Amino acid sequence: MLDLTGKVALVIGLGQSGAEGWGIGAACAVALARQGAIVFGGNRSIASTVLTTKAIEEIGGSCDISQTDATSSESVKALVEACLSKHGRIDILLSNVGYSEPGCPATMEEEVWDSQVNVNLKSVYLACHHVLPIMERQSSGGAVICASSIAGLRYIGKPQIAYNTTKAAILQFVKATAVIYAPKGVRLNAVVPGLMETPYTRKLAERFPVEGGYQGFKAMRDEQVPMGRMGDAWDVANAVVFLASSEASYVTGQALVIDGGITSSTGRV
Repeated sequence: MLDLTGKVALVIGLGQSGAEGWGIGAACAVALARQGAIVFGGNRSIASTVLTTKAIEEIGGSCDISQTDATSSESVKALVEACLSKHGRIDILLSNVGYSEPGCPATMEEEVWDSQVNVNLKSVYLACHHVLPIMERQSSGGAVICASSIAGLRYIGKPQIAYNTTKAAILQFVKATAVIYAPKGVRLNAVVPGLMETPYTRKLAERFPVEGGYQGFKAMRDEQVPMGRMGDAWDVANAVVFLASSEASYVTGQALVIDGGITSSTGRV
């Protein structure tokens, strides 16, 4: 099951932002490689992909990296063309670029809003814009997975209006595009992580400070989850592997929520 042997996976956003645990994109790339996928990655910083590439190579996998600005059509096009030049096809696309900035509509600067829309939403559009025509031409079609967030489903306790809005928009983008491409053999789904503990969580703790520093931030988030703890990058990676696999061949236009029950709860967030 979940055999991805020989499948070419284009992963956009697979860098590691720190040594304290795995980031979601990095874990997804490694998990795909473990199941036999050939990974071709695009990332803003080549240096931050060293740990990802090393981990994939240590399990006998293959991973090439191309420096990519996910908000630039020219850059994403170059990434896609490089992957095609090397492997001749793209079977799996994972769009995993995004970050959160604090602010409500009255306080967020217009430049911050525009940047959030570009990074969180335009990156998904550009990835699909350049990859979907390729998958459509392939007799085997393809599988696209986009990373959203429970922040696109509900308010999760901190003002981040641009992030909320863009992550919600990704879900509708996936749903509508999945219907359009269903007859063409291409599936699109979204993973919707909840409160996850990754190196990026430390950056969130700095943007949204609480008493007690990072440990206070972590304790607050753990308490918010019905299961009593945050998830981690591997929880998301396992979901991505499933959606990329033939076992999910009849799954399209869906949002797979990985959140420890938080969006099903009526408790405080």
